[in-house]
Amino acid sequence: MSIETLVEFSNRYGKNAAFVLAGGGNTSYKNDEFLYIKGSGTSLATITEAGFVKMERARLAKIWENQYSADTAMREAEVLRDLMASKAIGEEAKRPSVETLLHDLFPQTFILHVHPSSVNAVTCCAGAEAKVKELFPEAVWVDECEPGYILAANCREKLLAYTAETGKAANVVFLQNHGIFFAADSSAELDEIVASVMDKIAALLTVKPDFSACETDTETAAKIAPVLRMTYDKDGGAVVVFTCNKEIMKYAASAEAFETLREPLSPDHIVYCKAEPLFIEDFSVAGIQAAFAELTARRGFQPKVVFAKGIGMFTIGKTVKEAKTAAEVWQDAMTITTLAANFGGVRHMAPAMVDFIVNWEVESYRAKVSLAGGSAKALAGKIAIVTGSAQGFGAGIAKYLANEGASVVIADMNIAGAEATAAEITAETGAATLAVAANVSDEDSVRAMVEKTVLTFGGLDVFVNNAGIVRAGSLEEMTKANFELVAAVNYTAYFLCAKYASAVMKLERAASPDYMTDIVEINSKSGLSGSNKNFAYAGSKFGGIGLTQSFAMELAPYGIKVNAVCPGNFLNGPLWSDPEKGLFVQYLNAGKVPGAKTVEDVKKFYESKVPLGRGCEIEDVAKAVLYIIDQKYETGQAVPVTGGQEMLK
Repeated sequence: MSIETLVEFSNRYGKNAAFVLAGGGNTSYKNDEFLYIKGSGTSLATITEAGFVKMERARLAKIWENQYSADTAMREAEVLRDLMASKAIGEEAKRPSVETLLHDLFPQTFILHVHPSSVNAVTCCAGAEAKVKELFPEAVWVDECEPGYILAANCREKLLAYTAETGKAANVVFLQNHGIFFAADSSAELDEIVASVMDKIAALLTVKPDFSACETDTETAAKIAPVLRMTYDKDGGAVVVFTCNKEIMKYAASAEAFETLREPLSPDHIVYCKAEPLFIEDFSVAGIQAAFAELTARRGFQPKVVFAKGIGMFTIGKTVKEAKTAAEVWQDAMTITTLAANFGGVRHMAPAMVDFIVNWEVESYRAKVSLAGGSAKALAGKIAIVTGSAQGFGAGIAKYLANEGASVVIADMNIAGAEATAAEITAETGAATLAVAANVSDEDSVRAMVEKTVLTFGGLDVFVNNAGIVRAGSLEEMTKANFELVAAVNYTAYFLCAKYASAVMKLERAASPDYMTDIVEINSKSGLSGSNKNFAYAGSKFGGIGLTQSFAMELAPYGIKVNAVCPGNFLNGPLWSDPEKGLFVQYLNAGKVPGAKTVEDVKKFYESKVPLGRGCEIEDVAKAVLYIIDQKYETGQAVPVTGGQEMLK
């Protein structure tokens, strides 16, 4: 039952944002022979029994008898070697937490190490030791020191002294700038101790952060994000997430207001956000890149957190998860900074400790494991919008792009369908997705769609103009309203989408002069050949190819390839097969197929027109889109995907 108890309280505290930051924290269970401790890089919120590493306590105890090198890096490597050698049989593939030695020092059965913002408001405040002794006279205080072996050694000394003085084992240990340890022999006792500490601190918090929503200049934010993204990685292999709220705006108000955030407060802030954020006031491409380069040259690392004066906060990562984690962690830094005002103000980590964490292999390993999610797929790191993608060709194309590693925006008037498709794609592929309500014939809606994409992911690499509409009918039957509707969705909307998509792509090119992006129009075989009693659709698609060729010429200097894919008839898709509005029904009613008596007659007629004997499928179109993106020397082309029904001349 003890392992089950360990998993239960680990998950419970791990899912509570008040206790655990970015999936961190640590827990353990011990008996006389073994210590079971969380593996490095695993998350308490989702950990199972398999996520804990079984350690032999007798071997751990012998580590204290060893002599280690005076050189810091060599010492930590030697200790890690001995920790790895202390694993029980069968645990060879796992890596134990660096805090293993520290957990083993406590005689209690269960240990919980967490980093609540409210606790760190005390541990990171000026005069923290005196404040802790005033509030919690029974607790142990440990000064800031190098984590790993030195921290464990210092805690050992403090815990032994506490027991010698009081005749009992300590159950609460505060670490300067680094959270708190709780120790107990049962889950219920642990909860009681945790609640007593948290409640006492909470009662003293009169100054609190305000993370409520606020207005900002999102248009400017959407111009900054692509530049940051391409500055961080000239090949586009990065994600930038924009966040804005009242607390962020408090620090973004001026360089002076931001200054208190410049130095880190805890090792976690360094691991996930680097040791210094960037503040920018010049939002030009040159201004952003100059500020970025200055910090990178001075500190030896690229910033992952960027505050733009009066705009908000941008966080950067190689993946969506990494960028979002940086946002979460840095908001924790702001929370601690504000809450520390209740205890006399904040105290940042000592520069020597900052340098140690920046270069510590253990923390680099933890970050690498916990933020894993990168990919070697063809479109890894790319950001794509597919319009009209709640179903049909659009949904299929979006899924293929996601399978190749892209973050995909599902844009559709049917927002419920878009959300369902986005969730399905994420579940099947693991890709990051975003559902956006979009009416592609409305300029404000298109602008908002592109802006939301950029503020969520940081840029735009592939725009697939897939949304389309068909209204068939002869000259006698076609109404002006239906004709204009088809033109608005199939022709005018393509112009609007290309206008706003290319604006983002131009910014990326300005920041990375060799970068190439793609606009792909899903056209039709009807854009290559006229269509009887379907002139509104065919005319709009002919016009689409004209736009494709013209856009290609205009945008080539910016590295934006513009091409069209011209599918044959998707006979199994909803456009054709819908029993009420599908083209089979429309064409049957319009008498477009001579002699046809049923929908099946219409279908067979259209299949007979294809040399390969079948309708076009989603896979056929998606592969053509992927080819267009992959190739680097074709633009302005209309690629037939028609089974031979229409051929280029």
